[in-house]
Amino acid sequence: MKIAFLGLGVMGGPMARHLAKAGHDVTVYNRTAGKAAAWLATHGGRSAATPAEAATGAEVVLACVGADSDLRAVTLGPQGAFDAMAPGSLFIDHTTVSAAIARELAEAGEGRGLLIVDAPVSGGQAGAENGALTIMCGGSAKAFAAAEPVMSAYARRIGHMGPAGSGQLTKMVNQLCIAGVLQGLAEGLAFGTAAGLDLGQVVDVISKGAAQSWQMENRSATMARGEYDFGFAVDWMRKDLGLALEEARRLGVSLPLAALVDQFYGDVQATGGGRQDTSSLLRRLVR
Repeated sequence: MKIAFLGLGVMGGPMARHLAKAGHDVTVYNRTAGKAAAWLATHGGRSAATPAEAATGAEVVLACVGADSDLRAVTLGPQGAFDAMAPGSLFIDHTTVSAAIARELAEAGEGRGLLIVDAPVSGGQAGAENGALTIMCGGSAKAFAAAEPVMSAYARRIGHMGPAGSGQLTKMVNQLCIAGVLQGLAEGLAFGTAAGLDLGQVVDVISKGAAQSWQMENRSATMARGEYDFGFAVDWMRKDLGLALEEARRLGVSLPLAALVDQFYGDVQATGGGRQDTSSLLRRLVR
């Protein structure tokens, strides 16, 4: 298929690579042209100077950018992709953004005869690199059916969660659960350190029981060593928690733990840890 990919960050770059490896004809756009040039040097294909240029003639356009404003710019802004897309073509958004903009794009796309899927991902950079992402999708059944074969190039699990915005709402649930688990893990490791326990032994035992989690299996060892310069950044998690807390206010739902952990991440940012992994919550507790 002829595909355009907008945004070549730590997630978008690998996803676009998997699409090219699967045999698709990929044109890329990135706000920083040098990053697009570097991607082309390794993977081939073409680059475009604007989202509209990238989208012209494409059967599928995908985006993985930063926030609501970035997504609106590459879709509906001047030289945005939507005005260049042909009726019947497909737009898949992998950015983690608000449910409101997902619905806005679905409505705008419907008026242009486009198929729109909001499809935030979980699995981090490693999941993107290894083609093992979990993808939560919102949109019509027709749009999802068109998008699923495309996304299978880099996904381990793809779920259709409901109408437009449902993918973003599901991603919010995902991030809320991760935040709570990480805070609990940080407190457990801090307690174990103060008690003089061998954290390796502790984790080896309790990870075989009810305390087990992906975070424990994949982050406890690096947390115990004070290593955080990798993974999903605190800055990104605060953006995601902000989206969830804003949506919760709209829904009238109380999220006291999420609000507290968001403040704790603010403490980590204040000490220069904004680009560190989300497991750096332990920094607040062990000096």
